[in-house]
Amino acid sequence: MPRVLSIATLYPNVHVPRFGTFVARQMEALAARADWDVTVINPIGVPPVPMGRYKALAAAAISGEEGGVDVRRPRFTLIPAVGGPFNPAMIAKAALPIARQLHDREPFDLIDAQFFYPDGPAACQIARSLRLPLSIKARGADISHWGHKSYALKKMQAASEQAAGLLAVSEALKRDMGAIGLPESKITVHYTGLDRELFYPRGRSPSRQLLAAEFNLHLDDDERLLACVGALIPRKGQHFVIRALRQLPDTHLALVGTGGDRAALAELALELGLANRVHFLGSLDHGALPVVLSAADAMVLPSASEGLANAWVESLACGTPLIITDAGGAKELVTAPEAGRIVARETDAIVRGVREVLGANYAPDDVATMAERFSWDANAAALAAYYETLIG
Repeated sequence: MPRVLSIATLYPNVHVPRFGTFVARQMEALAARADWDVTVINPIGVPPVPMGRYKALAAAAISGEEGGVDVRRPRFTLIPAVGGPFNPAMIAKAALPIARQLHDREPFDLIDAQFFYPDGPAACQIARSLRLPLSIKARGADISHWGHKSYALKKMQAASEQAAGLLAVSEALKRDMGAIGLPESKITVHYTGLDRELFYPRGRSPSRQLLAAEFNLHLDDDERLLACVGALIPRKGQHFVIRALRQLPDTHLALVGTGGDRAALAELALELGLANRVHFLGSLDHGALPVVLSAADAMVLPSASEGLANAWVESLACGTPLIITDAGGAKELVTAPEAGRIVARETDAIVRGVREVLGANYAPDDVATMAERFSWDANAAALAAYYETLIG
């Protein structure tokens, strides 16, 4: 059985159990196939003197088997705010001794990185040291953000030259990678997966009853609900949706996620007199998220950039159409009216998109067909086939 060692800073742990869950599901699905042995090194960045949230994060550096995957969590030295240029080297310094030890015990066949920066350059050093082929996956922000910082781009380009293969989560991201000088000839598009046992249409009325019971979010029969699933950061654009509510009477907004913009978004809702219609649900586990999505009439996410957001696919699978911007692989997913609308990243355009989708009143089962091609089984099968090409 071939063995892959994946370097993944984007991976859940006990302190942030929702962080990078899609990476964990992908590697667990691959391990479940029983044709690849999967080990993950999930380096956790901690300052020399961990305080505040970093103290809890340091305590989460626990290794063990999770979902059939051997997960190792070394700590690496992180300098908050200014450590970007040094993180790949710090990660490699922490991870390489573990990689060598495991490789000596039972050799790996492939080194893999689950995010292009800082994981990619770090994995590059490990692959070179162990003389193994390298694969690097791009997911969105690693290209749109880090790919436009000169120090990171130089390291990303060098890693891509060494890599035997590259992955992108959408055709659009593949083009974006080529635009910053990464070799398109090496890139394979690898779409995300979907947990079909969780994400399916659950019925709007029963889901709203659960929403009221679990989150104290009560809606009248004639009121509409928009969901917005994503980190509360400027790139996701939740402030556009809050402003759109001024033109959408009897419409509520459920924000799922956490992040640095929470206080500013709450203040905006209060300033606009919308505090009673904007609901902050925080970070939800995968068992609760389908309830919110099934209760919603539409999912709105006006991102400035994306790869192919898992939240898009999960929403469609729950029978909830999308109002999203033309970011990343949006056009690869919204291929029929039932999937929703792609709109400009501005309040009036979002209002028009919401009104069109709500007015069309698409049947949830018809919307759910737009996500039929996604599953973690299909994702793992494609990943296994791709890995096989790299090791011969």
